[in-house]
Amino acid sequence: MEKPFSQSCENNKEPILRVLKEAFSKAALVLEIGSGTGQHAVHFARNLPHLIWQPSDLPANIPGMKLWFDEAKLPNIKEPVVLNVSDAMWTVGEADAIFSANTLHIMAGSKVECMFDGMEPVLKVGGALCIYGPFNYEGKYTSESNEKFDAWLRGQNPQSAIRDFEWVNSLAEKIGLKLVKDHEMPANNRLLEWRKAVWS
Repeated sequence: MEKPFSQSCENNKEPILRVLKEAFSKAALVLEIGSGTGQHAVHFARNLPHLIWQPSDLPANIPGMKLWFDEAKLPNIKEPVVLNVSDAMWTVGEADAIFSANTLHIMAGSKVECMFDGMEPVLKVGGALCIYGPFNYEGKYTSESNEKFDAWLRGQNPQSAIRDFEWVNSLAEKIGLKLVKDHEMPANNRLLEWRKAVWS
């Protein structure tokens, strides 16, 4: 089996890392939802050695990412776990931070809702959530390339689509998250950073 490879991961890993350095500066354990090829996990764990990185994904993607982890031999990447966001209870334990890249537009809208519901008991109070990918604003595309990408996504799977920022933010607010910053990223993508509110 060959190591899986994503060119988009290579292209976006440095801009994402610049945000995570600050957003996850006080975190100890990070849960990555939808680790895919494993390239992000390797890059971020290598460059953020204070973090323990917990990769997760559907069963089909685990063997491929493990090839990356076995080669990298990083002590701060945990054994990847199987995680289906639709599961009623996630068996991942608590996390100081959660990261996910290029997942919301792939999964069905109902699964996006499941993902936020599932994160609520996992993310510790004061913890950070960072989600990377393309988003629409007020129902409008931010670029012609995103509009074409959305048409391509829907052609692959009618349930896939670029999500509206306002809808995603409302799901975050429903589980006690407050938007810290909407980071502009290359290639018409965003990195949304939330913090789980500390109630006084």
